[in-house]
Formats: sequence, C-alpha cells, structure tokens
Amino acid sequence: MEHALPAGETEKRIGKLRDRLREAGHAGMLVSQHTDLYYLTGTMQSGYLFVPAEGEPVFYVRRSVARAERESGVRVKPLGSFRTFGAELAADFPRLADGEGRKTVLTPLDALPAQLYLRLAEALRGIGAELVDGSAVMRRLRMVKSPYEIGRIRAAAQVAAEALDMTLPLLREGVTELEWMAAFEYEIRKRGHIGTMRMRAYNMEVLTGMVGAGEAAAEPSAFDGPAGGRGLGPAAAQSVSRRPFGRNEPILLDIGCCIDGYIIDQTRTAVIGELPDDLRAAFETSIRIMRRAEELLMPGVPAERVYEEALRMADEAGLADHFMGFGADRVRFLGHGIGLEVDEWPVLARGFDMPLEPGMVIAVEPKFTFPGRGVVGIENSYAVQADGPPLALTLTPERLIRLP
Repeated sequence: MEHALPAGETEKRIGKLRDRLREAGHAGMLVSQHTDLYYLTGTMQSGYLFVPAEGEPVFYVRRSVARAERESGVRVKPLGSFRTFGAELAADFPRLADGEGRKTVLTPLDALPAQLYLRLAEALRGIGAELVDGSAVMRRLRMVKSPYEIGRIRAAAQVAAEALDMTLPLLREGVTELEWMAAFEYEIRKRGHIGTMRMRAYNMEVLTGMVGAGEAAAEPSAFDGPAGGRGLGPAAAQSVSRRPFGRNEPILLDIGCCIDGYIIDQTRTAVIGELPDDLRAAFETSIRIMRRAEELLMPGVPAERVYEEALRMADEAGLADHFMGFGADRVRFLGHGIGLEVDEWPVLARGFDMPLEPGMVIAVEPKFTFPGRGVVGIENSYAVQADGPPLALTLTPERLIRLP
C-alpha cells in the first residue's frame, strides 16, 4: 500500500515500548490517541491498542475494521460492546486479571479526554488492574526518530522549499497575507501535504503556518509560540490576516508541511525593500544564535543548555526583552521536537534537563518581537547525529529574503 510503514518499523517501536514497560514493572500500555495509534500500528483507525509487557499486542478497532486489517502492523480485533471491554482484555491477556500483585496499565493521559479516562479506568478496575499515566513514556518513545521518520521529515522539507520558491515571486506590496498563504498552501497540497499540522497540547491548533507582515505578526495570541499572528478574527485568532504586505517592514514566513504524517517546521524573514537598522541587527543576532545552537545540538548536551545559551546571547545583544515574544506574551523556550506532531519532545527550555540523543529532531527558532513593528528571526529543523554536527533538514537558504 502506498505510504505504508516499512516492514519491521512497528515491531521495533513496540519492542522498545515493551522494554520500558518491563523495566518499570507495568503490565502494559493502553493507547487510543490517533497519532500514538499510528506510531505503534501504522494505521489511524478508531479503537484501543493494548501492548502487554509480555505477549503480542492487539488493536481493538471500532471503525474501520476492514481498513485497520489492511494497514495495521499488529493483530486487529473488532471492538465489541464497551461494557465488556475489560472482560475481553482479561480473556486475551490473562496476566492482567490473575490476582497476583498490583497490575498497572499505562495510558498517555496528556491526550485523553476525562470522560474516556473514567470509562477506561472503570473497565480495568473491574479486572483488578489500575490505569496510570504513561504520557512521559510515550513522548520519550516517540522523540527519537528512526531513519524512516527522518526521511519523511526531509521529504516534507523538500516540498516546503519547492513551494516557497514557487510563491516568493507572488509576495508583493499590496498582496494580503491570506492571498499569499493560499498560494503557498496550494503548492504544498498538490505535492502531498496532508492538509493539517497536528498538535498534542490541549486547545492548541496550528495551521500550515504563520505569515505575518509588520505589526500583524507581532500581535499577541493564545498560540504557544513566539509569533502567533493576527488571524482572521476571534474565531481564528492566529496565523494570517487580510492585512496587505507593505514596504520596508519585516515579513515573517513561518511555514510548515506534513508529508505522510511527518512535519517540517521552518521560518524565514523577508522584506520588500530594506529592514530598519535595528530590526536588521536583531535578525543577524538570530543567525548567530542559530550557529551557536548548532554547536550544542550534540549527544549528551542537556536540552536546557541550548536555551540558556540563547538567552545569554540575546541579553548581550541588548535584545532580551524582545526574545521569543514580548512582555507577558514571551514564550520560555528556544525550540521543540517535531515529528508526527509539532509540539514533541525534547523542548529546549529550562527544566528540560534530559541529554540530547541521536535521532532527536528539533526545530530551533530564535525570533525577536517588536510590538507595533513586526517579528524577525529564523527557524531550522535538525536531526541530532551520533557523531559530528546536527543534520540540517531545512533546505531553504536562511538569508534575509529581499524582494524588489
């Protein structure tokens, strides 16, 4: 089947999950969130995957069973009545209900509605098992990418670069942010962009990108990023607006693309004419921060160290108040993991002290916000490598884009 996961991919992922379950003494993991299901089975059909610490996993599918059977890398069973789901688990996995010791089953609570959690917890209590949070286990499992996953992200980067090349000639004075973004989205869509960029965080949505001109880019929003954009109104209060591009103002091109579920995230700064001197200096500082981040994106370096170094450099440049937002709307990170979702681990932020590992894919985005004037900066995505500098996945040249 086109775009199916390669042979052995789900087996490796499930094997790593089993190792973590056994190390911590858990009986298994129950998964229902769609990107987690896809990651572990190769299909995104609706249902519940149970991965035992010992034995073979089973995907209990509500809909569509036929498609799950065609796509899934694990055994599929039709999901019967939810009232008997606990008993069905006990029958398929007798160790869950053998009465010997406390049985704990993980589930990623960061992406589980409270109502569904209560129903699942009740079903497991009925067989003598307890449902506990497995969010960190799942996020750690997914944060190190396989060569296949990195290949899909690179494919998304290629599409984004091609589409940007095709649409930069359309970025002219008087054209609106919305008009330009529609042209960009057309170019990536016909090249295979799935039409969405998934996020895990509650109530967070991300569109294909945030293209913002002048003060519209610097307008604060609820989006957990350094530049959310004005948007089309209170019901879509982020990303592009109907504001036209003007001369001698920064234009932030924060764009993405998703191929076969995997995301690239990149930002470039453009100007029709020339940037004011102070904004140009801030842009050049973002480039210097990126070069320093590349030096630090090495195995064993704590993720928070990269952020702390960026803070130091922004402060030395006299730009601390503008770094990654402004005032109360600043965000407290430099970068984030990407993969099937935009907001994956690791996060380059204070308190995130886990060491970087080969295979982590991280979007690094030093940006500076000037209220009433605009946002300048850059964003590249990198894969941490076992030896040497990180692999740059973003393909678009990172120069300041000057348009006539």
